Amino acid sequence: MHYTPHVDLAFYSVEHIIRDVNYGWLLRYAHSNAASIFFIVVYIHIFRGLYYGSYLPPRHYTWIVGVLILFLMMATAFIGYVLPWGQISLWGATVITNLVSAIPIIGHPIVIWLWGGYSVDNATLNRFFSLHYLLPFLITAIAFVHIVALHHRGSGNPLGVESMVDKISIYPYFIIKDFFGLVIFLLIYTLLVYFIPNLLGHPDNYIEANSIVTPTHIVPEWYFLPFYAILRSIPHKLGGVVAIIISISILFFLPWMSSNEIRSSIFRPIYRKLFWLLLTSLFILGWVGSKPVEEPYIFIGQIASFFYFIYFFIFIPVLGRLEKFLLDHDIYIKNKGLDSSV
Repeated sequence: MHYTPHVDLAFYSVEHIIRDVNYGWLLRYAHSNAASIFFIVVYIHIFRGLYYGSYLPPRHYTWIVGVLILFLMMATAFIGYVLPWGQISLWGATVITNLVSAIPIIGHPIVIWLWGGYSVDNATLNRFFSLHYLLPFLITAIAFVHIVALHHRGSGNPLGVESMVDKISIYPYFIIKDFFGLVIFLLIYTLLVYFIPNLLGHPDNYIEANSIVTPTHIVPEWYFLPFYAILRSIPHKLGGVVAIIISISILFFLPWMSSNEIRSSIFRPIYRKLFWLLLTSLFILGWVGSKPVEEPYIFIGQIASFFYFIYFFIFIPVLGRLEKFLLDHDIYIKNKGLDSSV
């Protein structure tokens, strides 16, 4: 009601909400920090799914719908970050939307369509504002589909056994577990909103957008930093765009890439070590993404990006067969030893 999607007024309307509207500061900071908390919770959820093999059939449709939610979240967060119309909003939108122009033939017309003109301007801000309002309704609808798919096949579990066979009651076990998680969530969330509301924001985005002054260091929000580092690690523009698309879309194909029938990494010691290496590489990519495009950050980012793709394209498909071979070999050795003793 108080925001104005116009290049001359957007920045000041946000300041007006924070300074003059009754409890506008609370609404503004609750909204901006909720985006970060949303991504933290979803990232934890995704990595838990990777650790316990929740993406494997028969729950693969639940996983695919979840990845679709991640895509929509990223789109909503990106266009929402443009709306305050600070320096990073303008230049981040310019850099990221310009990447589409790397697509041969159709890239440039798509960029003009996204902008609504020949630069990031008033038409861009208007359509981004409309999309930022509409997309959460789509996310909510698909979240319901995600829940329906979950209830159809049942939840996974740390042991990786069939959850339809042996169940425990929702009370008191899950009620207490979820209540504890809710308390932890609210503690972190309120700490951010009331005490350090600008911790996760970039200082340059508190400067009004200026199309003739380029910021020294253009970076996206923290939850995009690993993918931004992958983009920067490829020296070719089109190659970087392809790499960042593959880095996210590869999650769609995980259910069919895995070659192991054992779900949980509890029973897969090699996979468990590689999983923690993957998590470490993503933290490194996030750190590199926040640094300037110079050495040694470029080289470190390339190494971490290489491991990220190796993990999904080689370790996931091959490791299952290797583990099965080692398991069969151990069983053979033990049986042979038992026969000798007899």
